[in-house]
Amino acid sequence: MNSDFIVAVHALVFLNHNQGIVSSEMLADNVCTNAARIRKIMAPLKRAGLVEGREGNEGGYRFTADACATSLAAVADALGVRFVEARWHSGSADKKCLVASGMAGIMDDIFADLDAGVRDRLAGITIASIDERIFAR
Repeated sequence: MNSDFIVAVHALVFLNHNQGIVSSEMLADNVCTNAARIRKIMAPLKRAGLVEGREGNEGGYRFTADACATSLAAVADALGVRFVEARWHSGSADKKCLVASGMAGIMDDIFADLDAGVRDRLAGITIASIDERIFAR
């Protein structure tokens, strides 16, 4: 997983709390990143129908989804995030040894199960619940 998911969740909570159009510069300042990165991350959220975007001087983003129904799993899906994955595999499918030739597939299955577990947990966390946790302090 890269930090795009964290930036997206932060931005959505901020947009939900502000209940209006917020510029990418203002979002970037709140998230502590740059506006170009915000715009890159907001594009798939816009395609998923979570935000609306406007260009120009009066432009920015507005949260358009239902915060109580928008889970972090939906955010991850919009971004195409995988939380647990193998970037390297031991062994080789070309080896005659069953351990060497079978390990990559077994590990991929284990990581897919772990990723599904993370997504199941994130399905129970909403943008609204994060907002509530922040302001309940």
